[in-house]
Amino acid sequence: MTSSSTAADELDIWKRWHECRDNEAGDSLLKQYMPLVQYHVQRISAGLPKNVNRDELISLGMLGLFDALEKFEPERDLKFDTYATFRIRGAILDGLRKMDWLPRSLRDKTKKIESTIEKLEQEKLRRVTTHEIGEELGVPEAEVVSALSESFFANVVSIDEDQRDSESKEKIGYTIEDKNGLSPEEKLVKSELLKELAQVIRGLSEKEQLVISLFYYEELTFTEIGHVLELSTSRISQIHSKALQRLRLVLARYV
Repeated sequence: MTSSSTAADELDIWKRWHECRDNEAGDSLLKQYMPLVQYHVQRISAGLPKNVNRDELISLGMLGLFDALEKFEPERDLKFDTYATFRIRGAILDGLRKMDWLPRSLRDKTKKIESTIEKLEQEKLRRVTTHEIGEELGVPEAEVVSALSESFFANVVSIDEDQRDSESKEKIGYTIEDKNGLSPEEKLVKSELLKELAQVIRGLSEKEQLVISLFYYEELTFTEIGHVLELSTSRISQIHSKALQRLRLVLARYV
C-alpha cells in the first residue's frame, strides 16, 4: 500500500469518526494512537514508586486518549498528537491524584516518623535532621529518607486524605525537611510572580504556548518540536525566543 493511499485511508477513518462516530473508526484510531499512551505512561511512571500499577496508568491514559478523540476539532490548526498529549497526561495525573498507593506498612512507618519529628522539634525548637530522626527511632538515616520520599510522592496525589485515625477534622499533611524553605514574605512574592507569569503565558499565541510547553514540560528539542508543528528548527527557535523575552520582562521585576 502506498503512502498516499494510507493517508487517504486515515482521512476516511477520521471523517467517519467525526461525522457519525463510527465505532470501527474509533477503535482504529485508539489502536493507532495507543503507542502515545504507552510513551507517556513510561515517562510519568519513571518518577513514581515501584508499587504503582502500570496497567492502571495505561487505563487512565486510554481514558485521556478517548477524551481527546471525543473533543478534538480538526478545523483547528493543531495536530492531534499534540492535542492528545495534553489530554493523556492530564488524565493520568488527575487519576493519580485520586489514588492512594502508599502501602499500609509504609504509611504506619511514615506516621511514626511524623510523630517523632513533631516531638523532636518541640524539644529542640528547630527543624530536625533525618539523622536525628533515625537516631531517635533507632533506624538507619537512609530508611528515614526513603520513607519520607515515598510518602511525599503519595501525598502529591492524595493531599486531601482524611485523618481517619485522628479526632481532628483537619486534612493530613506530611512534613519533609526543607532547609531552603521560603519565608511568608518570599512565598507572597513568589505567588505574585507565578500569577504574572501565568497571565503572560495565557497572552501568548497558541504556537508560542505549545513551544514553551513542549520544550520545558515535555522536554522536546527544537528539532522535535519542529516535526510536531511542521516548522523549521530556526522558526521554533524564533518563537521560543519571542515568548521567553516576554517572560523575562516579568522576571526582571522580581530579580
